[in-house]
Formats: sequence, structure tokens, C-alpha cells
Amino acid sequence: MKRKTFVLDTNVLLFDPQAIMKLGANDIVIPITVIEEMDRFKKDLNENGRNARQFSRFIDEMRGKGSLLEGVPLDNNKGGTLFVDLPDEKSATPMLNFLDSKTSDNIILATALKHKNIDNRKTVIFITKDTNLRIKADLLGIKAVDYEPGDQKIDELYAGIRYVECTKEEIDSFFRDKRIPLTNLRNIGGIMPNEYIILKNIAEPSHTALGRYDLSSNSIVQLLKGVADGVWGIIPRNVEQIFAMDMLLNDDMRLVSLVGKAGTGKTLLALAAGLAMTIDSGIYSKLLVSRPVFPLGKDIGYLPGDIDEKLNPWMAPIFDNLEYILGSGEASTAGKKKPATGGGVRKWQELINQGMLNIEPLTYIRGRSIANQYLIVDESQNLTPHEIKTIITRAGNFTKIVLTGDCYQIDNPYIDSSSNGLTYTVERFKGQKIAGHVTLAKGERSELAELAANLL
Repeated sequence: MKRKTFVLDTNVLLFDPQAIMKLGANDIVIPITVIEEMDRFKKDLNENGRNARQFSRFIDEMRGKGSLLEGVPLDNNKGGTLFVDLPDEKSATPMLNFLDSKTSDNIILATALKHKNIDNRKTVIFITKDTNLRIKADLLGIKAVDYEPGDQKIDELYAGIRYVECTKEEIDSFFRDKRIPLTNLRNIGGIMPNEYIILKNIAEPSHTALGRYDLSSNSIVQLLKGVADGVWGIIPRNVEQIFAMDMLLNDDMRLVSLVGKAGTGKTLLALAAGLAMTIDSGIYSKLLVSRPVFPLGKDIGYLPGDIDEKLNPWMAPIFDNLEYILGSGEASTAGKKKPATGGGVRKWQELINQGMLNIEPLTYIRGRSIANQYLIVDESQNLTPHEIKTIITRAGNFTKIVLTGDCYQIDNPYIDSSSNGLTYTVERFKGQKIAGHVTLAKGERSELAELAANLL
């Protein structure tokens, strides 16, 4: 395979400082301006600062192995070579005639243009997460691509649900025996552990049954008893929500992910199940609810007041859902009555006072060990793969982690629908027997919310 030259932008290394090691047996070029820009980030206390420091340590280590200008072999077992390069004004003259040659972006772009002009037969690829910079590179005849550590597209994301056609006799057997061996079914290859199945009668499509693939018995098993009845007044309104509730209440699944647009019930279902598993069943000692105070690691001291007052604006969506669940027992009326909020406020505050419920930011999670807790991480689509890893590795014995989010509503400028930590986790864990995932498609918040999610 022909060797390529990859020129990396600063934002790529802020997103993934290990990107250099993931580009195979090729030449990886880091413009000197990138190192200057990384130096400005290294003192930050957020994810960008951590990645900048990690990158700087890596470059310093490589410097000890040879001349960075001449190229240093990478220890990635793939034959890659790392270069730190200087822009060449003569080679970049076509660009400098009409673009500001003093801006960092254009200096980095000049380095890519330099390598293209040295040898037109060489394949030079400029990697940047900056859309406008990719446009400028394209106008200069430089191939420019976004950096995506995975090839997973959001529209191809593992859904966790599939339809399986079968006969009436097979469905009857499933209801009678509470399971059906996978070997008895046809056209069901590539099934994942804990994947949810809708058995559909070939002759009569309205005749269906709901089940879950159990890896240990290699069969489709029935859902938990009473799961469709809901918990804490929250009753699943569609098949996807029934599957989600089954996952949330199944103690064998230690990692659960729920992906869906606004209004599909992700957070509401997770909170109701968490309350049931901690307060009703006593399986977990505490319900811990958290969400990113974006950007993750940002000091919440910028807001006035004590820590509770600082958290209120960030955690308001959690409080809203708790008020709905705990309000007055009217949450199960499918929106026909307006839940009272006063009693709900008192009840969840009582749970916090008793130590049964904690609502915290993710800011200070590093270094913690969270054991025997039901941990819900809301809005986890705003987390990077590294941040998700940091959270999941905090789990101690008997802890269940629930990740919820909408991969189309991302506020973090360094990630997108394909490269965020939630998508990354779903794909990495889909083959594990202690993990489960469901994509929720149908909105249930209100008719207006569903129309807005679909039309706007």
C-alpha cells in the first residue's frame, strides 16, 4: 500500500492525543504551530488541558529518540514515522497570495501545502475537525478529512432491537416455555448478547411476542415479570420503552445505554428504575445522578452561591423529572392531569437528606470509586470517549451505570454524532453479556415536542 503523509491540526490532538499512533505505516506531520497552540492549552484544568499535557509529554519522549525534523519512528508496530515540520513560505506562495499568512490556521495549512508541492505524486491528507479549514484546504487542492477514531456512523449505530419472523407454533412455544432456543429460529445471524427481539408471526404480523437474547442459554427469553406495568407511576408507552425498562431493572446488566431524541423518555425511565432499585428493592445503596457541567472539568465557582446553588441551573432537568415522578402519583395519567410539584420537591429533597439520592456534576469524578450504587449519567453525548472511560472505570462492585443521551444534540465543539463517547461506548460494549442498549425512536413527551423533534 502506498505510503501517505498525514498533516494534523491542533484540534485533532486536543480531541485525541493518541491520534498519532492510530494512522498506520505512514508519515505523520505535526506543524510547529500546532505545538505552539498546544502550549497555550496545557495549563487548562479541563479535558483540553489534560490532552495538551499528554501530547507534550509524548513529543518530548519522541524527541529523545532522534531528530523530529528528520523523522522519528513510532512505537506503534505499524511502521509510522513522526515529523515536526516548519512551513515553507516559498512552497506555500499560492496560498499566501490571498490568505492571511499570520494566522495559526493558515500557517498549519501552509505546511500541508508544502508537502503537497514537494511531490505531487505523494498522497497528502490534512486532518482537521475545523470545517472551514477543510473547505480552504479543498480549494487549494489538498485532500482534507475530519478525524474520526471510529468508522461508526450515527445512522448505522447498533439499535439493540430487531424483528424476527417465526411461526404461530414457535410463538406459542415461547409463551409456554418462557424461552425459545436460538437454534429453533431462522435468519437470526449476528445477534448480540441482551439484544431485544420482537417475534412476529409470518402469517399474522399483529401476533407478536417480546423477548431478549440470553447468551448463557443461547435462547430468546421473556422479559422481566411486570416490566410493562412500570415503576413509581412511570408506565412504558411503547415497545422501545418496555425494552428500556427491562434493561434498567435487570441487575445482570451492569452497563446500560439509552440513545434517543428529545422526549423519548430516556431520563425519566432511568430515574424511575433507579428509585425502584434503590428505595423499593434495596439492591443498591444509593441513586447517584450526574450530568456534564459542560465543558467537563470547568470550575462551577463561576456561579454565585454555595455548591447547591451553583448546581441548580445545570441539574434543573433532573429536578424536573424527579418532580414529575414524585409529584403526586399522577405521572401515570399519560399527561391528562398536571402533576403537582410542591410535594415532589419535598420528597426528593427528603431522599437527598436521607442519603438515598445524590445529584452531582461529573467535574470531580476522577479518582473516585463508586460501589453499590445506581449511577445515571445524563446527556452523556457531550462526553469524549476518554471521559466516558474515566466514568465507567469508577464503577466498584455491584454498581450499575446508565448512560443516556441524544447523539444529535451535542454542545461539545470537539466531538460530533459519530465520535462522541456515548456512540463509542455503545459500539464497544454491544458484544458484552453485562451490557445492554436500546435506541428509542418514538417521542412520548407531548404531541408538540414530538413534532418539534421531527420537523425542526
